[in-house]
Amino acid sequence: MSALPQPILQVSDIAVSYGRIRGCEDVSFALYPGEVLGIVGESGSGKTTLLKSLSAQLPPDSGTVTYRNRQDEDVDIYAMSEPERRFLMRTDWAFVHQNPRDGLRMNVSAGANVGERLMAIGRRHYGEIRAEADDWLQRVEVDTTRIDDLPRTFSGGMQQRLQIARNLVTGPRLAFMDEPTGGLDVSVQARLLDLIRNLVTDLGLAVVIVTHDLAVARLLAHRLMVMKQGRVVETGLTDQVLDDPQHPYSQLLVSSILQT
Repeated sequence: MSALPQPILQVSDIAVSYGRIRGCEDVSFALYPGEVLGIVGESGSGKTTLLKSLSAQLPPDSGTVTYRNRQDEDVDIYAMSEPERRFLMRTDWAFVHQNPRDGLRMNVSAGANVGERLMAIGRRHYGEIRAEADDWLQRVEVDTTRIDDLPRTFSGGMQQRLQIARNLVTGPRLAFMDEPTGGLDVSVQARLLDLIRNLVTDLGLAVVIVTHDLAVARLLAHRLMVMKQGRVVETGLTDQVLDDPQHPYSQLLVSSILQT
């Protein structure tokens, strides 16, 4: 009899505040390998604050975030040293920003953006690094003839695909995504969503994705958490929450989409 899978991320009673303003409070959940968790809610609901706290960017006031590493050890990410956390974020973790300019180096080439992540984990052979960057540009549907072009010459959709390549080239186990299709045209958004879904499946990634778009959540997430004023008001399988929401706030979110 095979053992049950262990959570790759265990979150217990996380709370973050900005002075008297509550960012998020009493948030707990477990995320398993290969699972995509969507966090939804309107602006100001606390979802981005929570994402920053989960991804080692914003220490919580209380609670713990525990990561199960490649050695099957559970480590408290805020008990780690700063260099250990930075190494984790370059190797095991990926963070995809809403604005790709926040996740790219705009003054170096597309190939160098991807190659830098490989160099950060010790790769040094220039030819191999360039070949792998070329391969990843193909995977994210960026024309490989533009490997030496600067990201600022790319469209918004191409910049976002490049940011995804930069993040996933090191084979991370866990990805955090903050509105990864926000601000893009509908047709560009649809292609990017298909790309993300296929990559997540192919790589077996565990993902925490923040979005205000319930259509994005339905397409990508296995499970949803609905947040309001810093608290989780409902959680469950994505189709269950969207097709039969139980909390009045969840019902309001779903009905507002149906009325547009």
